[in-house]
Amino acid sequence: MDIDGYKVPDNLYYHKEHMWARVEGDLVVIGGTDFMMKLAGAVKRVVTLEEDDEVEAGKPFGTISTGKWTGKVYSPVSGEIAEVNEEADSNPKLINDDPYGKGWLIKVKPSNLQGDLVTLMKANDGQFEPWFKAEIAKHAKK
Repeated sequence: MDIDGYKVPDNLYYHKEHMWARVEGDLVVIGGTDFMMKLAGAVKRVVTLEEDDEVEAGKPFGTISTGKWTGKVYSPVSGEIAEVNEEADSNPKLINDDPYGKGWLIKVKPSNLQGDLVTLMKANDGQFEPWFKAEIAKHAKK
């Protein structure tokens, strides 16, 4: 799906802090949205918690930096980090170039998957597109 020039895959779950989550077996892959990456600019550095660290839904697990700006990245789900994307760590350009593919940030073994998923949005639910367009408008004014 495309909304006003931003890629929004409809098979993902979305968090209000412009993070996405994809369930893959018993893990949840997490990354930043195309909107976040375009807003942030060219990512120069990513710093996340490490494998085996605990993350909490809605709480930061790291930062991305563009040189002029550093912002927090938030976990859509609670659980334990099973894997950190070392390739994106050493080549942050992947985060901009392929945010929904090779540019993922962490994989989490969730502790309350069903409870966390109901708090997230899907691109094809009725609430997502109006919210997303409001976010685009809000950030266009800045």
